[in-house]
Amino acid sequence: MIEKAKNHWLILVILAVAQLMVVLDSSVVNVALPAIQHSFSLTSTGLQWIVTAYTLTFGGFLLLGGRAADLFGRKRMFLIGISLFTVASLIDGLALNGTMLIVLRAVQGLAAALMSPAALSVILITYREGHERNTALSIWGSVGAGGAAIGVLLGGVLTQYLDWRWNFFINIPIGIVIFIAAWRLLPAHESEETHTSLDLPGAISVTGAALLLVSGIVEAPTNGWLAGSTFAYFIGALVLLAFFIFNEKRAKRPLVPLDIFKNRNLTGANLVIFPVVASMFSTFFFGSLYLQNVLQFDPVKTGLSFLITPVIIALTATNVPRIIKKIGYKPVLVTGPLFIAGALLFLSHVPVAGNYFAHVFPALILLGIGAGMSFVSGTIAATSGVAPHESGLASGLLNTAQQVGGSLGLAVLTGIATAKAADYVKHLSSLPNALTPLTAEVQGMHAAFLVGACIALVASLLAFVIIKTPKQASPVPA
Repeated sequence: MIEKAKNHWLILVILAVAQLMVVLDSSVVNVALPAIQHSFSLTSTGLQWIVTAYTLTFGGFLLLGGRAADLFGRKRMFLIGISLFTVASLIDGLALNGTMLIVLRAVQGLAAALMSPAALSVILITYREGHERNTALSIWGSVGAGGAAIGVLLGGVLTQYLDWRWNFFINIPIGIVIFIAAWRLLPAHESEETHTSLDLPGAISVTGAALLLVSGIVEAPTNGWLAGSTFAYFIGALVLLAFFIFNEKRAKRPLVPLDIFKNRNLTGANLVIFPVVASMFSTFFFGSLYLQNVLQFDPVKTGLSFLITPVIIALTATNVPRIIKKIGYKPVLVTGPLFIAGALLFLSHVPVAGNYFAHVFPALILLGIGAGMSFVSGTIAATSGVAPHESGLASGLLNTAQQVGGSLGLAVLTGIATAKAADYVKHLSSLPNALTPLTAEVQGMHAAFLVGACIALVASLLAFVIIKTPKQASPVPA
């Protein structure tokens, strides 16, 4: 463990702002999707890939980024990541067509995968395990949980008063400032390993498996779940995943040493965070569409409508470390997803002639409480007892669970919503006066939110069964 820097809290702020950029870019475009669709005449599938291309490459390469931070230095990888992220944001804003935008979003995701685990690794190595680290991780966790809601607000303001391209241009000055501050303040770090061998076959195979799986889920509602092309996607994903496991067992320097999963709470926390993000990611995607398409909110009003969530997350995350200090992180991690499930169950009944304060606002409060509890306790559980030389890997695993969970969750729930809406239209086509496109869209959202609530309940059950309350260690002097 490195000696704590005198300006360690300033370093934490720098890293938290960088992470906020990363999280914002997974949601900031949600409100801008109608404007982007108008600019490039994209289909609904194309619009989904603007979100998914980023989250999928982010999640797919996080393991590579985490391992690279351990092997080549945390500061070096963070600076490379923020540089690439800033350049990709500039070119994103200058995109000439939808395909160019989607490809560059994937580049942004790769850059985020280099930057995010390096940043979290610096935090893990700077603060001693215990209340002090938990406090730092609560800030980190609240950024991760609240960034999506803040992104919706920022995206609404930029889209309505400037242009959707400013959702990407805004990253440029922030990225430059973060790079300069990190260059001057982040502690130098050289690899603690005796080698610099990076497992590229492992990284490519696990990313390819995730890409094929999400592609299959996205295309299935159109091609059919039993179509040959759908099976081809899923079989390809299974083959690549099997190769990844085989490669990790045989590789001299594996991307993910499988022994790390002997840490029960690390494994359990990742298994819990995966469905947590898969369930709650739909709230901002479908919530934005509901507020704009059904309640006819403009982009700024839509963004402001979600502002309550990060406020509640911040209030919750501030108090969670004190609660964990008294009762441990397992009860908090079990309870958090229950609040998320309650929020999604509430949203599964939103009407066409709805009212924001009656039908949306209470759910956003529940979501904020659940997210604050889940992300903070999940981050602590996933990083406790991890050796310093594997801190980057543990960070990468946690972020991978979040991003791949979000990608798969959005793909699955979007497919469910699309299928339900189409089924509603099919069965009520004989009653045209009773049928409106908005009614079909809302019916699809009901199904997606209900399934999302079930996924959140699974997360709570996993936390109850797998997470083990650690023995209280002797307090370590600050």
